[in-house]
Amino acid sequence: EDVELEAPHAGEVLVRVEAAGVCHTELHYMDGAIPCPLPIVLGHEGSGVVEEVGDGVDAVAVGDWVAFTWRPRCGHCEYCVTGRPVMCVYGRVQARSGGLMDGTSRLRLDGGPLHHFLGVSCFAERAVVSQRAVVKVPEGVPPAVAAVTGCAVITGVGAVVNVAGQVAGKPLVVVGAGGVGLSALMGAVLVGAVPIVVDVAADKLELARRLGAADTVDASELAPDEVVAAVQELTGGGSEVAVDAVGLPQTLRQAFAVLRPGGTAIAVGLGSVDATAAVPINELVQQQKRLVGSLYGSANPPVDLPRILGLYLAGRLPLDVLLGDRYPLDGVDDAYRALRAGSPGRAVVLPA
Repeated sequence: EDVELEAPHAGEVLVRVEAAGVCHTELHYMDGAIPCPLPIVLGHEGSGVVEEVGDGVDAVAVGDWVAFTWRPRCGHCEYCVTGRPVMCVYGRVQARSGGLMDGTSRLRLDGGPLHHFLGVSCFAERAVVSQRAVVKVPEGVPPAVAAVTGCAVITGVGAVVNVAGQVAGKPLVVVGAGGVGLSALMGAVLVGAVPIVVDVAADKLELARRLGAADTVDASELAPDEVVAAVQELTGGGSEVAVDAVGLPQTLRQAFAVLRPGGTAIAVGLGSVDATAAVPINELVQQQKRLVGSLYGSANPPVDLPRILGLYLAGRLPLDVLLGDRYPLDGVDDAYRALRAGSPGRAVVLPA
């Protein structure tokens, strides 16, 4: 579709999109598992070049390479000033309104309203976003790498680096080998943990081994208790940390079950709005296990995203290996069909 895009208002920028990641989160909105204002332009993981800036913009300039971040940091709300910027109130404003940080849209379709997705909408040739929704990208980072770092990588790596605690030399289980799960795996390798990856797809497990998994568990033909037993055998009694990168009730329960006493399960995968998971109370109390959530890697994007990309440039994070197939903008539906079918790696749409 050809749509109308207004010029950036005060505090906003116009970005020419160079690459956009194909994230599973969109499927929840496409299928109605998570509601959003409609009609909407999807895409929340991307990178590009600033082409125009509105009044008062001081974070970036025309010509800068940037990555989008769908969790803005206003710097003034309670969450920002207390060191929890990923919970900035404007993230909820953008998600619920389908607008930018002021709740209004810059998009129109045939003169009628058209909504932004999480304040980004980068399945398009260009996007107008708040200057708080972009982070400058270091020179030498390819557009596709910058794109996937803005969601999958910062979410997975951040969950390990910012939440898992001291795990060097300790077992760390990742349930799910999609883009976020593989990023958590890379984070585990980065901090010196001993990562074990659980998935049902052999090609994804092979990719996990390429990225440094010490062991893998093919759960395709195992009952849930057999998966837990396999992990406990590999870890000598359970994992110190387990990351659920899928977001299903059964995978969250599995991540909790594979923990050793005193271990921590980190939930990063989103599910449908009504999804719940049962946790054994006595196991929680008597074994002093912990279950915590981590949104967007519990990150501080203006700090963490450049740091992650710096580690990539230094050869410490092999983000190129994470990348999957490339698609043109008019092939985005094909990209999501492939994602539903379990295609390995993080696919990328190239609008330019």
